[in-house]
Amino acid sequence: MPKSTFTTTDYSVFKKTRDLWFRLIGHPSIFSIESRIFHSISIGLIILGVIYTPYNFFAGLYTASVSSFLLALFFAYQYYNSRFRGKARSNILFGLTGIFLFSINYFANSGINGSTDLIWPVYLLLVLAITPYRQHIMWLIAYILCFLGLHLVAYYYPFLVKHPFSAGRGELIDRITAFPLPVIAIYIIIKFIRKSYDKEKNTVEARNQLILLQKDELEKSNAEKNKLMSIISHDLRTPLINIQSYLELLNEDELDSSQRLALEKDLLTATNSTMDMLSNLLQWSKSQMQGPSVNLLQLNLFSALKSTLEMGKIQAGKKSITFNYNIGPNINVIADSDMLQLVVRNLISNAVKFTPQNGIINIDTQLEQHECKITVNDSGTGIDQQIQEKIFSINTEPEYGTNNERGAGIGLLLCKEFIERQGGRIEFKSVVGKGSAFSIFIPLV
Repeated sequence: MPKSTFTTTDYSVFKKTRDLWFRLIGHPSIFSIESRIFHSISIGLIILGVIYTPYNFFAGLYTASVSSFLLALFFAYQYYNSRFRGKARSNILFGLTGIFLFSINYFANSGINGSTDLIWPVYLLLVLAITPYRQHIMWLIAYILCFLGLHLVAYYYPFLVKHPFSAGRGELIDRITAFPLPVIAIYIIIKFIRKSYDKEKNTVEARNQLILLQKDELEKSNAEKNKLMSIISHDLRTPLINIQSYLELLNEDELDSSQRLALEKDLLTATNSTMDMLSNLLQWSKSQMQGPSVNLLQLNLFSALKSTLEMGKIQAGKKSITFNYNIGPNINVIADSDMLQLVVRNLISNAVKFTPQNGIINIDTQLEQHECKITVNDSGTGIDQQIQEKIFSINTEPEYGTNNERGAGIGLLLCKEFIERQGGRIEFKSVVGKGSAFSIFIPLV
């Protein structure tokens, strides 16, 4: 493939040229598109006027030479007032100047056989580009009437029309020299209109994207609200009703000691599940209302998690689950202590919930580059493939544990949010009937 020849020097020249052009026409934040079109056309006409004035003079076209000079002088004055003095240009004067100069030039430069007719429509286009919409009809009618009037006068009084050019070569030179003016004007006007259109189009598309994002956020917020109401109205109410029923039964004298012991055990299980559910619910609600509030510190991992692991061991022991953990004493991480404990506590609670009697839960760590990987591995029921796809979603339906433990369905969502706020991440592997392994990654010191 051929190599590009666009060098750093070329780019520097291009940038300087572009910056100079923006300084000449004015920045979009200060000047309207109509003003910038006017400034651009003015610069072009001033340059052409400076060129055509001596050219027409030495060609013997004295009227055209004076017209070019007056046109350049008029645009230079209007440009200076508009660009550097902040004065509004006179649209009326601007439009009438064109009619006046082109009318004179029409009779002085071969009439219908000259080049003036090339410039009329383009000057009208410029007038329409820089004047308010309410004036467009007025200028359109004025230019059409003047155009028709000049041609009718020239038709009925042909002696008023001067013919400074010789047929053939002279007419060719006249057309060729006049052609750049309308072409440059059309190019500049169309370029500004296209750029303005593209800018507005991009703005509208960006606004539409923002609306779609806001719509998605609103739908997500509504889903979270519905989920919260579902938890409050059903998932949290149900275990409380069960606790109430247990207490009513415990107050009856007919229960023997074995029945009472069984009910107390069930009551404790229901209470623990409800407390876990309520704790997660409150933590999640707080995180949604207050937003991210993370206190990252350098922590010794074992010291930070020791109490959480011991509590998890007691919880697992109630289901006769073997609970092992292996965390090196010299692992230091950057984390929020409360958030990290909540995440690990939720992962342990889930592992205990879905691991049957006499199962195994292992917790270990592994150092990987600049991260510490903490894995909670259980020999539980595993997670169905369909559930895996939305396991970190607010829309996940809570599942019952092996002892009918009930959750709120937001524990893993809470884990994901809290671990990511600490600069970490979470992932998992699960096989139905064989267990699950949830891993979190925390930055090392």
